[in-house]
Amino acid sequence: MGKGRRSFSSDDIVVKSPNDRRLYRLLELENGLRALLVHDPEIYPEGPPKALENEDEEEDEDEENDDDDDGGEDEDDGSEEKDEDDEEDDEVEDNEVKVEGKKAASQTKKAAAAMCVGMGSFSDPFEAQGLAHFLEHMLFMGSDEFPDENEYDSYLSKHGGSSNAYTETEHTCYHFEVKREFLKGALRRFSGFFVSPLVKMEAMEREVLAVDSEFNQVLQSDACRLQQLQCHTSEPGHPFNRFLWGNKKSLVEAMEKGINLREQILRLYKDYYHGGLMKLVVIGGESLDVLESWVLELFGNVKNGPQVNPQFKVEGPIWKGGKLYRLEAVKDVHILDLTWTLPCLHKEYLKKPEDYLAHLLGHEGRGSLHSFLKGRGWATSLSAGVADEGMHRSSIAYIFGMSIHLTDTGVEKIFEIISFVYQYLKLLRQVSPQEWIFKELQDIGNMEFRFAEEQPQDDYAAELAGNLLFYPAEHVIYGDYVYKTWDEQTIKHVLGFFTPENMRIDVTSKSSIKSEEFQHEPWFGSNYTEEDISSTLMDLWRDPAEFDSLLHLPSKNEFIPCDFSIRADNACKDGPVNSSPVCILDEPLMRFWYKLDNTFKVPRANTYFRINLKGGYDSMKSCVLSELFIHLLKDELNEIIYQASVAKLETSVSFVGDKLELRVYGFNDKLPVLLSKVLGIAKSFLPTEDRFKVIEEDMKRTLKNTNMKPLSHSSYLRLQVLCQSFYDVEEKLCCLTDLSVDDLKAFIPKLRSQLFIEGLCHGNLSEKEAISISDIFKINFNVEPLPVEFRHTEHVICLPSGANLVRDVSVKNKLERNSVIELYFQIEPEVGMETTKLKALIDLFDEIVEEPFFNKLRTKEQLGYVVECSLRITYRVFGFCFCIQSSEYNPIYLQGRIDNFLNGLEELLGGLDDDSFENYKSGLVAKLLEKDASLTYESNRFWNQIVDKRYMFDLSKKESEELKNICKNDVVDWYKLYLKESSLKCRRLAVRVWGCYTNMKEIETQSKSVKVIEDLMALKKSSEFYPSIC
Repeated sequence: MGKGRRSFSSDDIVVKSPNDRRLYRLLELENGLRALLVHDPEIYPEGPPKALENEDEEEDEDEENDDDDDGGEDEDDGSEEKDEDDEEDDEVEDNEVKVEGKKAASQTKKAAAAMCVGMGSFSDPFEAQGLAHFLEHMLFMGSDEFPDENEYDSYLSKHGGSSNAYTETEHTCYHFEVKREFLKGALRRFSGFFVSPLVKMEAMEREVLAVDSEFNQVLQSDACRLQQLQCHTSEPGHPFNRFLWGNKKSLVEAMEKGINLREQILRLYKDYYHGGLMKLVVIGGESLDVLESWVLELFGNVKNGPQVNPQFKVEGPIWKGGKLYRLEAVKDVHILDLTWTLPCLHKEYLKKPEDYLAHLLGHEGRGSLHSFLKGRGWATSLSAGVADEGMHRSSIAYIFGMSIHLTDTGVEKIFEIISFVYQYLKLLRQVSPQEWIFKELQDIGNMEFRFAEEQPQDDYAAELAGNLLFYPAEHVIYGDYVYKTWDEQTIKHVLGFFTPENMRIDVTSKSSIKSEEFQHEPWFGSNYTEEDISSTLMDLWRDPAEFDSLLHLPSKNEFIPCDFSIRADNACKDGPVNSSPVCILDEPLMRFWYKLDNTFKVPRANTYFRINLKGGYDSMKSCVLSELFIHLLKDELNEIIYQASVAKLETSVSFVGDKLELRVYGFNDKLPVLLSKVLGIAKSFLPTEDRFKVIEEDMKRTLKNTNMKPLSHSSYLRLQVLCQSFYDVEEKLCCLTDLSVDDLKAFIPKLRSQLFIEGLCHGNLSEKEAISISDIFKINFNVEPLPVEFRHTEHVICLPSGANLVRDVSVKNKLERNSVIELYFQIEPEVGMETTKLKALIDLFDEIVEEPFFNKLRTKEQLGYVVECSLRITYRVFGFCFCIQSSEYNPIYLQGRIDNFLNGLEELLGGLDDDSFENYKSGLVAKLLEKDASLTYESNRFWNQIVDKRYMFDLSKKESEELKNICKNDVVDWYKLYLKESSLKCRRLAVRVWGCYTNMKEIETQSKSVKVIEDLMALKKSSEFYPSIC
């Protein structure tokens, strides 16, 4: 491979936070490729090994490519169609943990890289829509140097890594992370995507099915259906007027019409995959000089090309004016979406006029549209702004959206609601843009930039690579945060586009479309209608006579912090800081854990609390009343917590078992002020009749929409079997219908009469400040402690020896074509001295098996888009799950393919050579000891130990030590003991969700060794349950 040469290099061009210790070098190769090299000193805290500094770490057995061929990108890759259904609202139990990341005790960080190519779905040839997305898939299928299709994935899997990719409208991004010392080997394989991909015909025939499965994942998503309707109804010939996802129909039909798809895909690659359109980011612990030498060596052979982005010819508006579209919803929702087309504002990023307007139009404080519409009982939520997705923020236009979730009353008042929107817009024009509001946004942006929390390395790499396409190089980091230039005229200019003629109206609802009138959107099959808006309404909106006196600008934000001092700077003088939380208060009413942050040293704190409520989960009725109370409390708190959230001090309130979980987190300066306000309201709040009706309706809607997605449904059904007290969503809905506000008012005093509070204060707080936070609770909740025996505990069913249970259910949405099989194996509860070793064994098994499972059943057999396996911990009972979602095959067939894979595992595990086994072990150790990306990641890790009542804050370190003594035979023995059907310790539960096109009569033909769960209550009554340990 020839070595490329650079044409430009700079180490000081990138503006970074004064707290960012990383070094950045901008590099431009002669072929036009622009690269940002990032030296992260925390990857090798002791300095990189000399061997790596000097030469390639090139490896061992990996060059032999001895695995089976084939592979594919990580199962989470996706194009711009990421499902935005905002609340999946699923009734999944809190203490169910799907263990994927295994991240933990702070030791080292991974290396990562990302490549963004300045070409996306807008460049699809019209006769082969979805081709850019298909090309993204195909680049994973082998290159000249590494022809085996799963070489890239296999290499990453063996070395503690993972990969992902997505296709947007104007760019495509590929990224990975890997154990630090294997960065160059991963880059070598990665570079093949952009130098010499094979794009084999036989791989194309298989991978088109993966694209189709991916599309079928979102086929029942209301957000995706709306987006495609907006594309479908855009003006013919406009770049928006296309099918962005691609599926089997769009791609195979192109071939049937005589189009050579391989030729088309190679032409797309040839035209756009060149240096001028490529932005590469590499994050490593090696010096910038070493990283540069690798990039020159590995990416120097990328084809030369100019740094000129694709241009799209646009004439006229995107949509016809004066139209209202009604889309038939899949879920029980009423959503009003208003969109205005703005000019492309890429070059105005220093002024951010669209964000200034989004701040005001989407505000939720007093005087806001949200507050006004909520007060009338018409809306439950409102959001506004230019979304990050490519369609909304493209070189063609910016699409400013306002999305309002309506009540049953509100959906009848759509035109009145729009009138109030235009009243608020009139207010904004009359009072003129306010510099003090811009200054608040500027202060918040600079504060966030200065004290930015780190994110996982591959996410950071992908973000930077995308920003290289968007911002000048110096602002590749700062561009997202900066509000540099106050420009009243630019804001007024942009505000001028908010007119009725430039507005599109979409209403997504189950109830607002008459069957005799509808048209069909061809790709999703959605039903919709198109209506003209009367000239009378257009005139009224264009110039409202006045605006309601309840509408006004927000008040100044009292939660913007002023104190950014770091507590650890003073604490260090008094001695070492504890590495784990310590219990600073243990009383009958409350237990408080505390840790001063000495790692990240940012002026942030995370305070998490769980409050056991008396009788909150004693019965179905008490559970539903408790949920109602918490939803109404959130509703009451909304204006306060929204204002704080603008200042990056967040609050979340949720219901878990019999517990209210309250989290207050963010910049710590005003955290006690916010917490005092929240608890002051929570201690005495009682609901009103009008808000009760709105929240009850919203809760009913949420319950009706639960389990609409087959994957969520299967997890719900599994937990319903496993957990002793699990209140069914349909029964909760029935119960809710019979409740009144008087029932709730009578229930709340009892609920608050006895409490137990357990909390964690972690971050930039002194111990004295943490004690003061506990005092805020004592001041507001002067009640009796809730004794241990009255706190709800969950028990998990102990499946009998040799159990082979099956639960069959059809999809809740009768148009859902996806089926799911979730095959769960119960292992053991977390008790005894061997628990940590058992977890290490399960994690190592997962590490070894995950990629072959995906490779065989997804890439080769193309069973479905979701093919995954993982450890599950349900109330501290270990289990292991294999899961497939498929739109093509029924659950019995899918289960048979999983069983076939499991039957071959003994040979696969036994055939692992010692080097490969050690690589998997070291890859897992790297994951376990990976440095927490941010204070939030560390807080969440500590909090999980507290809520599980494990209190083993160094669990990952202990697990990594156990791994040292595990040999291959231990993994084989574990597999034989727990997963091999001939073993009495093999206890299986298969949950099968049947898609709308499958035939459930096939259940009758299954093996007699299977026990079908027909009466769940009877099963639970006759079963034993493990003692509760959390």
